[in-house]
Order: sequence, then structure tokens, then C-alpha cells
Amino acid sequence: MAARRARWLSWFSLVWMAAEGVLGLVAGLDGGSIALVGWALGSVIEAAASVIVIWRFTGSRTLSEGAERGAQRAVAVSFFLLAPYVAVEAISDLITGRAASATALGLAVTAASLIVMPLLGHAKRHLGQRLGSGATAGEGTQNLLCAAQAGAVLIGLAATAAWGWSWLDPAVALLLAGWAVREGISAWRGDDCC
Repeated sequence: MAARRARWLSWFSLVWMAAEGVLGLVAGLDGGSIALVGWALGSVIEAAASVIVIWRFTGSRTLSEGAERGAQRAVAVSFFLLAPYVAVEAISDLITGRAASATALGLAVTAASLIVMPLLGHAKRHLGQRLGSGATAGEGTQNLLCAAQAGAVLIGLAATAAWGWSWLDPAVALLLAGWAVREGISAWRGDDCC
């Protein structure tokens, strides 16, 4: 029953993140926000983590320790995929002083993520503990990271729009890239991220 729930939550996440990623990417490119673009591309990585967990809890892999370790490592790799791109773009924006602008779509999509992602993240982390699955718990951590990123992007865009703080959007992006690397290292080592 818990494995079925983990699959169901991962399927829901997959659909949600596809929509979130497309809408966030459109808004980020339109507003010139590397933090928003990075957050949207992070949704693609989170969707990959959802696919990994669905794979992990399908068929004979449900009880396989080897599948668990492979899934956990794959989730860890997904944490590492986004950090270099976001870091390079953020540093470029800091150097050039390129300012992001807030768009209604960007504000709406990040606000929605602030509601949905913590619910998914906590549910998956709880299931990860119940199932002894670091991959499931890692996917939940990614959902919580997504919510934190959404909040940071939202604050950055609002502060840039209100006070012209062009440095805040790329600074937020750099912090989020660092956090993703740290979580990836933890998941790779097999640390209990619950």
C-alpha cells in the first residue's frame, strides 16, 4: 500500500512539475530571471526524480535493495544537473547587472508551488521513512527544495520590482545552486535525508 502511494505521489508530481516547468520557463525567459529559469529547469530534474521513484516501486524492484541504491544514486545525480548552469548564469547576471522583472505568470506559478510542493515533500519524506527508501525521501527533499526556491524567487522578483535590487535574483540563484549540490552529496552518500 505504501509503495502504491509512493508511485501515485510521484505520478502527481510528474504532471505538476511538467506544467510548473513549462509555465516557469516561459515566465522566466519573458522576465529575464535566471532564478526563475533555474527553478523551472529544476522542475524538469524533479520530474526525472519522480520517474526514478515510479521505476523503483514497480514490479520486482519494490523489494529490491539494489534497485533502492540505484534509485537513490540517480536522485543524487539529478540534484547535480542544474547547479552549474544556474551558477554560471547567476554570476554572469551579477557581473553585468542584468535585472529581472516580475511577470504575473511567474508570480502565480511560484506562489502555487509554495502551496503544493511542501505538501508533496512532507508526504514523500514520511513515506520514505516508512518504506526505508532514501530515493523516495530524496524526491520529497527535492519537492521541499522546489518550494524554498519558489519562495526565494518570489521574494527576489518582488524586491527587484519594488526596489530595483537587480543583484538579488542572481544571488538567490547562487544560494539555491549550492543547496542542490549539498543535497546531492547527501543523497549520493546514502545519508538519511529524513
